Amino acid sequence: MDEKRYYDEKPETKQMTLVCPHCREEGVYPVRWMARTKKGALPPGGNEDDRAKFAKARSYMVRMDDMVACRNIRCRKRFDLTGQTVILT
Repeated sequence: MDEKRYYDEKPETKQMTLVCPHCREEGVYPVRWMARTKKGALPPGGNEDDRAKFAKARSYMVRMDDMVACRNIRCRKRFDLTGQTVILT
C-alpha cells in the first residue's frame, strides 16, 4: 500500500526569520511547507504489514521552498535555506 494513503496533505506557509548571507540583513520570509497529518483510521484493503506501518506513522511537515530572495532593495540575491527540511509534529 502507498504510504501517502496514510496521510492528509495540506499546504501551509510559515514566517521564518532568516539572515541573508550576502548583505547580512535579517528579515522575515514566508516559507511554504506541506503538512502531512496522519489519518484517523487505516484505509481499507490493508494487510498486517500495512497495519504495522500505519501504527508507527506520525504526522510531519516537509519544506517545499529551497531558496528565498533577499528583501533588501540593494541586494535582492537569492540564497539557499539551510537546516531542517522535515519536522515531526
